[in-house]
Amino acid sequence: MVSMKKPKILLVDDNVATLQVFKEGLQSCGFDVIAASSVNAALGLIASEKFDVLLSDLHIPEAGDGFAVLHAMRRANPEAITLVLSGYPALQEAISAILMQADEILGKPLGISEIAEIINKRLLTPRSGIPAAKESVASILERELQSTIRAWMELVEQNEELNIIPLNFEDRTGHLPRLLQDLIVRLRRTEGLTPFKSVAAGRHGRLRQQQGYTVPMVVEESRILQVSIFKTIHQNMRNVDFSHVMKDVVTIADEVDSQLKEQMVQFMESSISAQAELAKL
Repeated sequence: MVSMKKPKILLVDDNVATLQVFKEGLQSCGFDVIAASSVNAALGLIASEKFDVLLSDLHIPEAGDGFAVLHAMRRANPEAITLVLSGYPALQEAISAILMQADEILGKPLGISEIAEIINKRLLTPRSGIPAAKESVASILERELQSTIRAWMELVEQNEELNIIPLNFEDRTGHLPRLLQDLIVRLRRTEGLTPFKSVAAGRHGRLRQQQGYTVPMVVEESRILQVSIFKTIHQNMRNVDFSHVMKDVVTIADEVDSQLKEQMVQFMESSISAQAELAKL
């Protein structure tokens, strides 16, 4: 009887205890696992062996080191599925993943069975030799508007600071469609690097002040919005038109920051007005 070849995984993590647990767990799920506890060890294995999957921590030991391993795997074995693990993907990590075309960033903590399921699904749908139809970043964000909002809400629900203010889904996310539409309009402008004043952002700043938010909470919401936007782009990476992606990345970051500035202006003006009204009493 001929046995089927086990998918071969290169597992990279500088935490030896974590490395051993994941290695044993993934082996029990039917994978052939080779472990490396440093970037140099991983690079040596990539140069000498062929792998079906790369599963690497991003911080080995410094932030972003996992991208060196990802880059090497992309060059040596472009057919391999590339998955990177991060405790909480920061904006720069999300951008780097987009530009380097990682298949997926997996947020920690994630169970071994969940990772195995993700790997198996990826293995069942290998990269096609037929290029996917390319879309502009603006078109992707327009098509995935609701999924971006849901992704934002999921991250907000995990944030203890923001959940100090109890709000329903509509009150929490009601500003997002307009803010995202303003971003999409700007991305489609030929002079997209020039910011314009977002009326929706100003209204949102006033509303958050009235709802009892603090300045750090408004800033945190904006940070999460950037992460959610780049997550959406990353999930649709096969469709991204990379000819303008650098300009689009800069425009997205600048527009979200511009919207945050307008939110802060209106937030502070609303706060001053509220204090003046109280002084009259």
